[in-house]
Amino acid sequence: MIKLLISGDFCPHQRIEKLVLEGKFDEIYNDFLPVILNNDINIVNLECPLTNESNAIEKIGPNLMADGKCIEALKYGHFNVATLANNHIMDQGEAGLISTINLCKSNSIEVVGVGENIDEASKILYLKISDKKVAIINVCENEFSIAETNRAGANPIDPIRNHYQIKEARGSADYVVVIIHGGHEEYSLPSLRMIDTYRFFVDSGADIVVGHHTHCYSGYEQYKSGLIFYSLGNFIFDWEEKVNSDWNYGYVVKFIFNDDKISFETIPYKQCSEASGVFLLTDNEKIIFDENIKKLNEIIGNRNSLIENWNAFSKKMKNNYLLNFEISNSRIFRSLRYRQLIPSFISKKQKLQFLNMLRCESHRDLAIESLKSIIL
Repeated sequence: MIKLLISGDFCPHQRIEKLVLEGKFDEIYNDFLPVILNNDINIVNLECPLTNESNAIEKIGPNLMADGKCIEALKYGHFNVATLANNHIMDQGEAGLISTINLCKSNSIEVVGVGENIDEASKILYLKISDKKVAIINVCENEFSIAETNRAGANPIDPIRNHYQIKEARGSADYVVVIIHGGHEEYSLPSLRMIDTYRFFVDSGADIVVGHHTHCYSGYEQYKSGLIFYSLGNFIFDWEEKVNSDWNYGYVVKFIFNDDKISFETIPYKQCSEASGVFLLTDNEKIIFDENIKKLNEIIGNRNSLIENWNAFSKKMKNNYLLNFEISNSRIFRSLRYRQLIPSFISKKQKLQFLNMLRCESHRDLAIESLKSIIL
């Protein structure tokens, strides 16, 4: 029997970083710590580089980092695997990534999903527990952190490449776990693209597919012989503007592998709201959580409901995306620009924004829907 726990996004930011530097680890984990104990494998998504030198890259969105001493918080939480394929792991450049990898490895924490090039980043992590082997594959959506042939970074979502990774793992391990950092921020449901992709990974041979990144929790389903969890929400991620919101709730999943049978338990919590750290839910909060999960699961199981919710979300986000395309496109303007008689009025930041919308699956989905809504 193997006990494996998977948690969501961990960013030792603001109050959490302060607690780490003060050595107050009990105030980070509180009554949640027993949940993490006595498992064979504890996995966390480390959502920022751990480094003491700022080397911020140019990108859209915040450049995160935390003091290298924050590795002590992972050790105290008994985490022995860190998934690093996410949209912030390269926020402090290659130096920040290498610092994070070295800190993890020197503290007996395995890493997966990153490397000095795309070949290293796409390597499968194999863990031997007793006489069984668990394969872990970690991928993320295509933002500013992605590894390339001669560039360090994260392993990207690419269904074709990922299919062959899963197929390789299936032939070498007893259990195959795919962990994905992706989805639409602050939207608690998967898009149809995500549903199709995650189910495809089960068809490819994954036993378990788990997602995070959206900063809110989503539902889950059993698809054929596989289990899919669309988003666990934040694990420990302090953000001063986010209090008493979906940002502050999430859940971990504890899996038990017993020969050919895989069972699981979801354990919800609240984190970094009025009080810093993570706490188990009260009985009343647990009732609300269970009701919300039930509703989300019902929608996930009904394609028409998914489409209805997706259309409403797309409509809500439309102006945010269309504003990024606002620029004069008249014939005279185009002619003058072609002759370089007037300068470009698109800033470098706008160009980065365009790149992010075109390259990242989730942003591209919404950009397409926004444009379709005013063209078609």
